[in-house]
Amino acid sequence: MAPDNSKEERPDSSTGVTVKPVVNAIRILRFLTTSGSPERAADIARELEINPSTCFNTLRTLVAEEMLDFDPLSKTYTTGLGLAKLVEHLVTQGQRLDVVRPLMQEFAAAHHVTVTLWRRMGNDRIVLVSSETSPGDLRIDMAIGQRLPVLMGASGRLFAAQLGLDDARLRAAFDKLRWARALAFEDYRQQVADARANGWSVDDGYFSAGILAVAAPVNDRAGAIAYAISAVTFRGQYDRDQVEKLGELLRKLASKAGNILF
Repeated sequence: MAPDNSKEERPDSSTGVTVKPVVNAIRILRFLTTSGSPERAADIARELEINPSTCFNTLRTLVAEEMLDFDPLSKTYTTGLGLAKLVEHLVTQGQRLDVVRPLMQEFAAAHHVTVTLWRRMGNDRIVLVSSETSPGDLRIDMAIGQRLPVLMGASGRLFAAQLGLDDARLRAAFDKLRWARALAFEDYRQQVADARANGWSVDDGYFSAGILAVAAPVNDRAGAIAYAISAVTFRGQYDRDQVEKLGELLRKLASKAGNILF
Protein backbone atom coordinates (compact mmCIF):
# COMPACT_ATOMS: atom_id res chain seq x y z
CA MET A 1 0.00 0.00 0.00
CA ALA A 2 1.36 3.44 -0.93
CA PRO A 3 2.14 5.73 1.99
CA ASP A 4 -0.37 8.44 2.81
CA ASN A 5 1.36 11.76 2.18
CA SER A 6 -1.78 13.87 2.38
CA LYS A 7 -0.78 15.27 5.76
CA GLU A 8 2.48 16.57 4.32
CA GLU A 9 0.66 18.22 1.39
CA ARG A 10 -1.81 20.14 3.56
CA PRO A 11 -0.61 23.48 4.91
CA ASP A 12 -0.59 23.65 8.70
CA SER A 13 -1.96 26.97 9.92
CA SER A 14 -0.01 26.62 13.14
CA THR A 15 3.28 26.90 11.23
CA GLY A 16 2.11 29.59 8.82
CA VAL A 17 4.10 32.79 8.45
CA THR A 18 2.73 35.85 10.24
CA VAL A 19 3.79 39.39 9.38
CA LYS A 20 4.29 41.22 12.67
CA PRO A 21 3.55 44.77 11.39
CA VAL A 22 0.23 43.56 9.95
CA VAL A 23 -0.64 41.85 13.22
CA ASN A 24 0.19 45.03 15.14
CA ALA A 25 -1.98 47.14 12.82
CA ILE A 26 -4.93 44.77 13.23
CA ARG A 27 -4.53 44.72 17.01
CA ILE A 28 -4.46 48.54 17.11
CA LEU A 29 -7.59 48.81 14.95
CA ARG A 30 -9.37 46.23 17.07
CA PHE A 31 -8.34 48.00 20.28
CA LEU A 32 -9.52 51.45 19.14
CA THR A 33 -12.77 50.04 17.75
CA THR A 34 -13.50 48.26 21.03
CA SER A 35 -12.55 51.14 23.31
CA GLY A 36 -14.61 53.65 21.35
CA SER A 37 -12.63 56.54 22.87
CA PRO A 38 -9.57 58.57 21.80
CA GLU A 39 -6.28 57.02 22.91
CA ARG A 40 -2.69 58.32 23.07
CA ALA A 41 0.11 56.44 21.31
CA ALA A 42 1.94 55.68 24.58
CA ASP A 43 -1.21 54.20 26.11
CA ILE A 44 -1.88 52.05 23.05
CA ALA A 45 1.70 50.77 23.03
CA ARG A 46 1.58 49.92 26.73
CA GLU A 47 -1.85 48.26 26.56
CA LEU A 48 -0.91 46.12 23.55
CA GLU A 49 2.72 45.58 24.61
CA ILE A 50 4.07 46.96 21.34
CA ASN A 51 7.41 48.73 21.11
CA PRO A 52 6.59 52.48 21.40
CA SER A 53 8.54 53.42 18.27
CA THR A 54 6.93 50.59 16.28
CA CYS A 55 3.48 51.54 17.58
CA PHE A 56 3.97 55.19 16.65
CA ASN A 57 5.08 54.32 13.09
CA THR A 58 2.14 51.94 12.69
CA LEU A 59 -0.27 54.62 13.90
CA ARG A 60 1.16 57.16 11.45
CA THR A 61 0.72 54.68 8.61
CA LEU A 62 -2.89 53.97 9.57
CA VAL A 63 -3.61 57.73 9.70
CA ALA A 64 -2.05 58.17 6.25
CA GLU A 65 -4.33 55.41 4.93
CA GLU A 66 -7.36 57.10 6.61
CA MET A 67 -7.99 54.06 8.79
CA LEU A 68 -7.43 56.28 11.85
CA ASP A 69 -7.87 59.96 12.68
CA PHE A 70 -5.29 61.92 14.68
CA ASP A 71 -6.17 64.91 16.85
CA PRO A 72 -3.04 67.13 17.06
CA LEU A 73 -4.41 69.05 20.07
CA SER A 74 -5.02 66.08 22.34
CA LYS A 75 -2.48 63.90 20.49
CA THR A 76 -4.97 61.06 20.42
CA TYR A 77 -6.10 58.52 17.82
CA THR A 78 -9.59 57.34 16.89
CA THR A 79 -11.01 55.12 14.15
CA GLY A 80 -11.25 57.00 10.86
CA LEU A 81 -13.66 57.41 7.98
CA GLY A 82 -11.63 55.06 5.81
CA LEU A 83 -12.25 52.21 8.22
CA ALA A 84 -15.97 52.99 8.31
CA LYS A 85 -16.10 52.94 4.49
CA LEU A 86 -14.21 49.65 4.42
CA VAL A 87 -16.74 48.07 6.76
CA GLU A 88 -19.61 49.62 4.83
CA HIS A 89 -18.51 47.89 1.63
CA LEU A 90 -18.93 44.54 3.38
CA VAL A 91 -22.65 45.18 3.74
CA THR A 92 -24.38 43.63 0.74
CA GLN A 93 -27.14 45.23 -1.26
CA GLY A 94 -29.52 42.59 0.04
CA GLN A 95 -28.78 43.56 3.64
CA ARG A 96 -29.40 47.22 2.82
CA LEU A 97 -32.69 46.34 1.15
CA ASP A 98 -33.66 44.51 4.32
CA VAL A 99 -33.25 47.81 6.19
CA VAL A 100 -35.34 49.69 3.60
CA ARG A 101 -38.24 47.21 3.66
CA PRO A 102 -39.68 48.27 7.03
CA LEU A 103 -39.92 51.84 5.72
CA MET A 104 -41.75 50.55 2.65
CA GLN A 105 -44.08 48.44 4.79
CA GLU A 106 -44.90 51.38 7.04
CA PHE A 107 -45.67 53.61 4.04
CA ALA A 108 -47.81 50.92 2.38
CA ALA A 109 -49.88 50.43 5.53
CA ALA A 110 -50.30 54.15 6.21
CA HIS A 111 -51.48 55.04 2.70
CA HIS A 112 -53.16 51.79 1.57
CA VAL A 113 -50.87 51.31 -1.41
CA THR A 114 -48.34 48.79 -2.69
CA VAL A 115 -44.81 50.17 -2.47
CA THR A 116 -42.32 48.94 -5.06
CA LEU A 117 -38.60 49.52 -5.53
CA TRP A 118 -37.19 49.40 -9.05
CA ARG A 119 -33.48 49.21 -9.83
CA ARG A 120 -32.01 50.55 -13.04
CA MET A 121 -30.27 47.87 -15.13
CA GLY A 122 -28.13 49.49 -17.81
CA ASN A 123 -29.63 52.12 -20.07
CA ASP A 124 -32.79 50.36 -21.21
CA ARG A 125 -34.29 48.28 -18.37
CA ILE A 126 -35.45 48.43 -14.77
CA VAL A 127 -36.04 45.43 -12.50
CA LEU A 128 -38.35 45.11 -9.49
CA VAL A 129 -36.19 44.27 -6.45
CA SER A 130 -38.68 44.78 -3.61
CA SER A 131 -42.45 45.03 -3.15
CA GLU A 132 -44.49 45.60 0.00
CA THR A 133 -48.29 45.48 0.06
CA SER A 134 -50.88 47.16 2.24
CA PRO A 135 -52.32 44.83 4.89
CA GLY A 136 -55.86 45.66 3.71
CA ASP A 137 -58.20 43.16 2.04
CA LEU A 138 -57.85 44.62 -1.47
CA ARG A 139 -54.26 45.02 -2.64
CA ILE A 140 -52.00 44.90 -5.68
CA ASP A 141 -49.29 42.21 -5.80
CA MET A 142 -46.26 42.56 -8.07
CA ALA A 143 -43.71 39.81 -8.74
CA ILE A 144 -40.10 40.43 -7.73
CA GLY A 145 -37.71 40.19 -10.67
CA GLN A 146 -40.02 41.46 -13.40
CA ARG A 147 -38.35 43.82 -15.86
CA LEU A 148 -39.68 46.80 -17.77
CA PRO A 149 -38.34 49.27 -20.33
CA VAL A 150 -36.58 52.08 -18.47
CA LEU A 151 -38.99 54.74 -19.80
CA MET A 152 -42.15 52.82 -18.84
CA GLY A 153 -44.51 53.69 -15.99
CA ALA A 154 -44.21 56.42 -13.38
CA SER A 155 -40.55 55.58 -12.78
CA GLY A 156 -39.93 55.92 -16.52
CA ARG A 157 -40.75 59.62 -16.37
CA LEU A 158 -38.07 60.01 -13.69
CA PHE A 159 -35.38 58.18 -15.65
CA ALA A 160 -36.32 60.04 -18.84
CA ALA A 161 -35.80 63.31 -16.98
CA GLN A 162 -32.20 62.35 -16.21
CA LEU A 163 -31.12 60.47 -19.31
CA GLY A 164 -30.51 63.69 -21.24
CA LEU A 165 -32.22 62.47 -24.41
CA ASP A 166 -33.08 65.06 -27.03
CA ASP A 167 -36.62 65.06 -28.45
CA ALA A 168 -35.70 62.87 -31.41
CA ARG A 169 -34.14 60.10 -29.31
CA LEU A 170 -36.85 60.35 -26.66
CA ARG A 171 -39.49 60.06 -29.38
CA ALA A 172 -37.75 57.04 -30.90
CA ALA A 173 -37.66 55.27 -27.54
CA PHE A 174 -41.24 56.31 -26.74
CA ASP A 175 -42.56 54.88 -30.03
CA LYS A 176 -41.32 51.41 -29.03
CA LEU A 177 -43.40 51.37 -25.85
CA ARG A 178 -46.83 49.76 -25.62
CA TRP A 179 -49.26 51.57 -23.31
CA ALA A 180 -52.47 50.24 -21.80
CA ARG A 181 -54.32 53.33 -23.00
CA ALA A 182 -53.47 55.96 -25.60
CA LEU A 183 -50.76 58.44 -24.63
CA ALA A 184 -49.53 61.18 -26.96
CA PHE A 185 -45.79 61.85 -27.08
CA GLU A 186 -46.37 65.54 -26.30
CA ASP A 187 -48.22 64.57 -23.12
CA TYR A 188 -45.48 62.15 -22.13
CA ARG A 189 -42.81 64.79 -22.72
CA GLN A 190 -44.73 67.23 -20.48
CA GLN A 191 -45.04 64.56 -17.79
CA VAL A 192 -41.25 64.10 -17.95
CA ALA A 193 -40.79 67.85 -17.49
CA ASP A 194 -43.21 67.81 -14.54
CA ALA A 195 -41.26 64.94 -12.98
CA ARG A 196 -38.04 66.92 -13.33
CA ALA A 197 -39.62 69.98 -11.70
CA ASN A 198 -41.53 68.20 -8.91
CA GLY A 199 -39.09 65.47 -7.92
CA TRP A 200 -41.80 62.84 -8.34
CA SER A 201 -43.96 61.51 -11.21
CA VAL A 202 -47.33 59.94 -12.01
CA ASP A 203 -48.63 57.26 -14.36
CA ASP A 204 -52.42 57.42 -14.42
CA GLY A 205 -53.49 54.14 -16.02
CA TYR A 206 -51.10 54.30 -19.00
CA PHE A 207 -48.82 51.48 -17.91
CA SER A 208 -51.68 49.31 -16.63
CA ALA A 209 -55.38 50.03 -17.02
CA GLY A 210 -57.08 50.88 -13.75
CA ILE A 211 -53.78 51.40 -11.92
CA LEU A 212 -52.32 54.68 -10.63
CA ALA A 213 -48.61 54.83 -9.80
CA VAL A 214 -46.63 57.64 -8.20
CA ALA A 215 -42.83 57.41 -8.15
CA ALA A 216 -39.86 59.25 -6.68
CA PRO A 217 -36.15 58.86 -7.48
CA VAL A 218 -33.63 57.21 -5.17
CA ASN A 219 -30.35 58.87 -6.04
CA ASP A 220 -26.84 57.54 -5.53
CA ARG A 221 -24.05 59.63 -4.00
CA ALA A 222 -23.33 61.24 -7.36
CA GLY A 223 -26.94 62.42 -7.62
CA ALA A 224 -27.91 60.00 -10.41
CA ILE A 225 -31.06 57.89 -10.22
CA ALA A 226 -30.16 54.33 -9.25
CA TYR A 227 -33.60 53.23 -8.04
CA ALA A 228 -37.17 54.47 -8.24
CA ILE A 229 -39.62 53.89 -5.40
CA SER A 230 -43.30 53.78 -6.33
CA ALA A 231 -46.69 53.81 -4.63
CA VAL A 232 -49.15 51.73 -6.65
CA THR A 233 -52.91 51.85 -6.14
CA PHE A 234 -56.22 51.76 -7.98
CA ARG A 235 -57.30 54.71 -10.10
CA GLY A 236 -59.84 56.89 -8.33
CA GLN A 237 -58.59 56.03 -4.84
CA TYR A 238 -56.93 59.45 -4.55
CA ASP A 239 -57.96 62.83 -5.97
CA ARG A 240 -55.48 65.26 -7.51
CA ASP A 241 -54.55 67.02 -4.27
CA GLN A 242 -54.07 63.70 -2.51
CA VAL A 243 -51.86 62.46 -5.35
CA GLU A 244 -49.65 65.54 -4.98
CA LYS A 245 -49.40 64.96 -1.24
CA LEU A 246 -48.56 61.31 -1.87
CA GLY A 247 -45.83 62.38 -4.29
CA GLU A 248 -44.23 64.68 -1.71
CA LEU A 249 -44.36 62.00 0.99
CA LEU A 250 -42.89 59.47 -1.43
CA ARG A 251 -40.07 61.89 -2.26
CA LYS A 252 -39.17 61.98 1.45
CA LEU A 253 -39.31 58.19 1.63
CA ALA A 254 -36.98 57.98 -1.39
CA SER A 255 -34.51 60.28 0.34
CA LYS A 256 -34.47 58.04 3.42
CA ALA A 257 -34.01 54.96 1.23
CA GLY A 258 -31.12 56.64 -0.57
CA ASN A 259 -29.36 57.34 2.72
CA ILE A 260 -29.56 53.63 3.51
CA LEU A 261 -28.70 52.21 0.10
CA PHE A 262 -25.79 54.56 -0.51
